[in-house]
Amino acid sequence: MPDLSLSPQPGAAPTRGRNASLLVFLLVIAAGAVYVGMHLADDLSPVRESSALPWLLLGIALLIALGFEFVNGFHDTANAVATVIYTHSLSPNLAVIWSGAWNFLGVLTSTGAVAFGILQLLPVELILQVGSSAGFAMVFALLIAAIIWNLGTWYFGLPSSSSHTLIGSIIGVGLMNQLMHGANGTSGVDWSQALGVGKSLLFSPIVGFLLAALLLLVLKALVKVPALYSEPKGNEPPPFWIRALLILTCTGVSFAHGSNDGQKGMGLIMLILIGTVPTAYALNKAVTPAETQTYIAVAHEAANTLTKYANGVAAPADARAEIERFVGSRSATPATVPALAALSNQLGEQVGGYGSISQVPQSVVDNVRNNMYLASEAIRLMNKAKQPAFSAADAKAIDNFKAQTDHATKFIPTWVKVAVAIALGLGTMVGWKRIVVTVGERIGKTHLTYGQGASAELVAMATIGAADVYGLPVSTTHVLSSGVAGTMAANGSGLQWNTVRSLIMAWVLTLPVSIVLAGALYWVFRHLF
Repeated sequence: MPDLSLSPQPGAAPTRGRNASLLVFLLVIAAGAVYVGMHLADDLSPVRESSALPWLLLGIALLIALGFEFVNGFHDTANAVATVIYTHSLSPNLAVIWSGAWNFLGVLTSTGAVAFGILQLLPVELILQVGSSAGFAMVFALLIAAIIWNLGTWYFGLPSSSSHTLIGSIIGVGLMNQLMHGANGTSGVDWSQALGVGKSLLFSPIVGFLLAALLLLVLKALVKVPALYSEPKGNEPPPFWIRALLILTCTGVSFAHGSNDGQKGMGLIMLILIGTVPTAYALNKAVTPAETQTYIAVAHEAANTLTKYANGVAAPADARAEIERFVGSRSATPATVPALAALSNQLGEQVGGYGSISQVPQSVVDNVRNNMYLASEAIRLMNKAKQPAFSAADAKAIDNFKAQTDHATKFIPTWVKVAVAIALGLGTMVGWKRIVVTVGERIGKTHLTYGQGASAELVAMATIGAADVYGLPVSTTHVLSSGVAGTMAANGSGLQWNTVRSLIMAWVLTLPVSIVLAGALYWVFRHLF
């Protein structure tokens, strides 16, 4: 059995190497923390609050959100480094630093589509009132429920999915919100969006199992090198070319994980920032005056375009109320399109009146942001339903308005990405061992071979990358562990059914447990706040 201990091995050189790796890791963490602190302070410097409560809530919520990402590092990022640590291709400290760097690059290059796609599962009224008591109850319930379940499964060494947990928590909050207010008092969960997310979570492990098994069989047929299909021997690293292959696959999985999974916590952090300090974060202050003028022009162009599809129906007196009803119920009326046209015009006039998005005053920033959110969601739902059937030229004008609107509201500051990357890296450093042992030794009846590890990680990298392109959340944990199981089956190694049953139980129970847990916590917090 490979020695997975972090204790020093004989010889001064390996010890010095590990100490140097740890020192570099700590320096990177310190530099990142300083960067985050400086930029957060800079963002908050213009904000004036009469009470200390928003600052207290901001601090607590950010700590809990980063705690969620820290625990996420136990599970998901640990999977990315499992094969290189298990096969001694990299030392644990160096593997974590390497994986963290590529996670960070993946986060930096991500579009944010996954982050905001998951948030669309929440009831629209909670998104619009994120700074209210209901909003704070929502955020705390989501994060604490996810942390509790992730810690529990990590304790037993089960590669549970943080994505699965977070989505279950969001559904639990939405269901409890609906139960507390009645069917007519809330929009409830967006089940069509939940179905799309559920499909990606359901099919990605199946894809991982089948493709990893197929890839290993192809590899064995084409590459006749016995060393590739042997298990690690003691503390010896594999041959150089195998080592390079495993480091490459670890790099790919880490980058893909950052570009997909790292976004989920960032979306929640943005909800927290918007709810506690809307002056600084409700609207993207990085939008330039030139981009603001473009936004004003496309808002009026979209309004004129939508008016052509109003069929002569006048806009209702309260256009926003009609759009909010439409986004909540997903049911259009003859007044919906003219209401959206009126809301688009109103946005152009609101932003135009202040000259720049960055100059929108604190007293109306929430109103402008919510109007933008509703307009963007209404366009998304109309496009999804293909009602009305816009011509190609008109659809382009309306989609351009949506893209400009999203640029003003669906943004993630760089310091948030850095903070998430730090939390993921620290979590991996603390909790990698339990998951590495499970992946390497407890899925199959034989230990993981180099070829099996490379096949599983190549498939995980490709699957997660493809999901990111389409803005779909997938579980790094499920894809990789199912890929390892697929390679064991293809190799004729057999599976340890006790572990497989435990993995399946964790997979099956994660949604209902997190739904119940988050729903119960939301009920408690709604009565506390």
